[in-house]
Amino acid sequence: MAKQKKAAPKKVNVKTPISDETTLEFIKPRFKEILGALGEDTNREGLLDTPKRFGKSVQFLTGGYHTSVKAVVGSGIFTSESSEMVIVKDIELYSLCEHHMLPFFGKAHVAYIPNKKIIGLSKIPRIVDVFARRLQVQERLTAQVADALMEVLQPMGVAVVIEAAHFCMMMRGVEKQNSKTITSAMRGEFYSDPTTRKEFLNLIRL
Repeated sequence: MAKQKKAAPKKVNVKTPISDETTLEFIKPRFKEILGALGEDTNREGLLDTPKRFGKSVQFLTGGYHTSVKAVVGSGIFTSESSEMVIVKDIELYSLCEHHMLPFFGKAHVAYIPNKKIIGLSKIPRIVDVFARRLQVQERLTAQVADALMEVLQPMGVAVVIEAAHFCMMMRGVEKQNSKTITSAMRGEFYSDPTTRKEFLNLIRL
């Protein structure tokens, strides 16, 4: 008798979200098991709803997997003759370190030089959130924001600097509470022209 071929596992497209309820029902019993494995009484009052709360929280914090740059930008790109540098600085961001699932938080400073197109200012923080609300490393997050703006705007250049504090360094490991990590991504004129890059860094006062 011929052996039946095993069906290949179904691939999950992260851009097509599973319904919130389905995901929540998957997470709850598994997180309850983790709490038990840590030595907790999962039936005590304070923990009864913790698996559900954790599920909802982690869904929110990783919502960027189910959002695209195209969706958040929408019709927010406009024709313009402006060719001067545009900076949105001190954009608050919160993300999760992919190595330890602990938060890192800080500020992003984003600049671009228009090339006949400008973007609505509120769209830039939204683009930051698309990538921050995923499991991340700061270096990749910085590059993703820069590359996304280059793609949707095709400007003369983009610069992104992120300053962040990481709980995986503050609460565990080296336990250095006052350390900050600074990463940068320079594209176009910000990469090729030192004067443009210096102007940007002076304006954000780093």
